[in-house]
Amino acid sequence: MASDFLARIKHSPVLCDGAMGTLLYAKGIFINRSYDELNLSHPELIRGIHHDYLQAGAEIIETNTFGGNSFRLGRHSLADKVRDINRAGVRLAREAAKSFDVWVAGSVGPLGTRIEPLGKTSFEEAREAFRQQIETLAEGGVDLLILETFGYLEEIHQAMLAARDVSSSLPIVAQVTIDEDGNCLDGSDPQTFVAKLEEWGADVIGCNCSVGPVAMLDAMERVRAATSLPLSAQPNAGIPRSVDGRNIYLCSPEYMASYARKFVAAGVRLVGGCCGTTPEHTRVMKSALRAGEAKGKAASARVVGGESAPPQVPALPLESRSLLGARLAKGEFVTMVEIVPPKGIDISKEIEGARFLKSVGVDAVNIPDSPRASARMSNQALSLLIQREVGMDAILHYTCRDRNVLCIQSDLLGAAAVGIKNLICITGDPPKMGNYPDATAVFDVDAIGLVNIVHNLNRGLDLGGNPIGSGTGFVIGVGANPGLTDLDEEIRRFEYKVEAGAEYAVTQPVFDLRLLENFLRRIEHCRIPVVAGIWPLVSVRNAEFMKNELRVSVPDAILERMARAQNPEAARAEGVAIAREMLIAARQMTQGAQISAPQGRYSSAVDVLEALGGDRESTATV
Repeated sequence: MASDFLARIKHSPVLCDGAMGTLLYAKGIFINRSYDELNLSHPELIRGIHHDYLQAGAEIIETNTFGGNSFRLGRHSLADKVRDINRAGVRLAREAAKSFDVWVAGSVGPLGTRIEPLGKTSFEEAREAFRQQIETLAEGGVDLLILETFGYLEEIHQAMLAARDVSSSLPIVAQVTIDEDGNCLDGSDPQTFVAKLEEWGADVIGCNCSVGPVAMLDAMERVRAATSLPLSAQPNAGIPRSVDGRNIYLCSPEYMASYARKFVAAGVRLVGGCCGTTPEHTRVMKSALRAGEAKGKAASARVVGGESAPPQVPALPLESRSLLGARLAKGEFVTMVEIVPPKGIDISKEIEGARFLKSVGVDAVNIPDSPRASARMSNQALSLLIQREVGMDAILHYTCRDRNVLCIQSDLLGAAAVGIKNLICITGDPPKMGNYPDATAVFDVDAIGLVNIVHNLNRGLDLGGNPIGSGTGFVIGVGANPGLTDLDEEIRRFEYKVEAGAEYAVTQPVFDLRLLENFLRRIEHCRIPVVAGIWPLVSVRNAEFMKNELRVSVPDAILERMARAQNPEAARAEGVAIAREMLIAARQMTQGAQISAPQGRYSSAVDVLEALGGDRESTATV
C-alpha cells in the first residue's frame, strides 16, 4: 500500500479526511479530555467518525493519535498508555476502512512542549518520544505517516528522524502550520522550510491548520515554486468565530470545494481539511475533485481525437446584465429603496409603491427574503411581479436559510429564466429570530458559498462544475456590516466574498460615519462598489431597537436627537433629517444608497433621496 500511495500521489490528487476534534467537540466531548484516550474508552465514537468520512468519500483517514505522545498524554496521567492508545487508534481506523479501498495514515502531532534551544526538552528526548509513538503506529499497520501542525522546524526534524529510525520505507507527509503571511511559526519562510523538509527525507511536503483556504493557497503556490515533491494542503474551514462561547468555522462546504480545485490546479496532490472541516465538507470536496478529474479526462480524450475543447462560457459583461449592472459598471451613483413583501397575497401597496419610486427616478427596488425570519410572500414572486407590472429593476435578496444546495441551484436557474437579474447573496436570519422559532433551518452553504454557486452559474457551470449551457447573467451583490465589533472577521469574510465573485455590496444601516470610513479604508485592497444602507428612523424606540437588538451602531447623539422629538410626526421628520445627513456624507464615499422605508412609508424614502438634488420631487403620497 505504501508504494501504491506514492505512485498514485505523483499523478493524481488524493482526498484526505477532515477534523477529528471538531466532531468530538460537537458530540459533547469537553476539550479538557484527552481525545486520543477515547480510542480506549469510546472506541465506537472514533470508529463512527472514521466511517462518516469514508462514506463522504475520503481516500485517506488519519488515526485518532494526533496527541498520542508521552508528553501530551502525561498531562492526563496517561504517559504509560502511549502504546495502548496508538495501537487502538490504528485498529479502529483499520476496522472502519475494511470495506473501503483507502489508506490509513498515522497522525503524529507536536509534543506540546518546547524543545531545545527554546525549551528544556532535549533533541534526544523529543526523538525518543516520537519514536515510541511512531513505532507503535507502524506495528499496527499504517500505510503512511502524516506529521502535522508543526510550527518549529527543529521539532518536526526530530519526528522525521524518529520515523526513519523506525522504517526507511514508510512514506512521510511532513506538514507545517503557517501564519497569514505563509511563514512557519518559527519565522521560516516557504523557501526555507521546504528545503529543510526535502533534505530531511519528506516524501510529501505541505501545510495544515491555522489559516483558511485563501492564505494556504498563497503559501502552497510559494511551496510549489521551491520543490518538485508532491504537495499536501489541509486548511481550516476559515478563521473561527466565537458564537455563544464556541468556536464556529464558517467556510461552507462549497467554498472549501472551490479551493480544493484551486489547490489541485496549483500542484497539490493530497487535499483535505483541518479544524472545522466535517464529513459534509469532505463530501462536497470529493464531488468537486471528481468533476475536475472528469473534465480533465474529457479534455484529454478530445485532444487525442484531434478536437479542441469547447471554450468556457464567458460571463456576460456587467453592463450587459441589467440596468443596475450598467450603472455600477459606469461608476454612476445608484439608488434603491427596500420594499418588504406582504404577509398575505395582496400586493397592491407594494406595486403602487414601486410605481411611485420609479416615477421619482429611483433606480431599483430591493426585495428582502422574509426579514427577521418572518413568514411573508415569496420575494422572488414579488420581484417578478414588480418587474413585469412596473418595468423597474428588482434586486432579489437570496438567503441560504431555507434551501439546500439543490434547491438553490433550481431557484436561481428559474429566477434567471423569468428575467430576475440582480441578487444580494446573504446567509439569512436563523428561524429562532422570527415568528416560527421551531422551524428548521438548512444553511447548506453560507453567503460565501452562495456567491461561488452564482458565480459558476454565470459562467454556465452547475454545482459540480459541469456545463449547463448559457450563463445566468446575475449581478452579484453581498451584504456588509461596517459596525461589527469583530471587524477583522467581517473584513476576512468580505475578502472571501469578493474572491468568490461578488460585484457590489450593500451595507447595514449607517448612523456612524466613522465606522463606514474605517470599513471602506480596510477594504481598499478588494474594493467593489459599495452601496450605503440608509434608514430613516421613526422614533426613539426604533433607534433603541436598532442599537440594542439588531446590533446596529447608533451613536448616543442620534438617540438624543430622536428623544427630543415631541410627537410621532416630529420624530419621523427628525429621522428623515438624520438619514439625509448620512446620505449626503455617504454620497462622497460610496457608489450608491439603499433607503429603507419603515412601516412601508415610501414617501419617507423619497424625502431622504431629495437630499441628492436633481429631478426627484413628486407630490404623490404612498
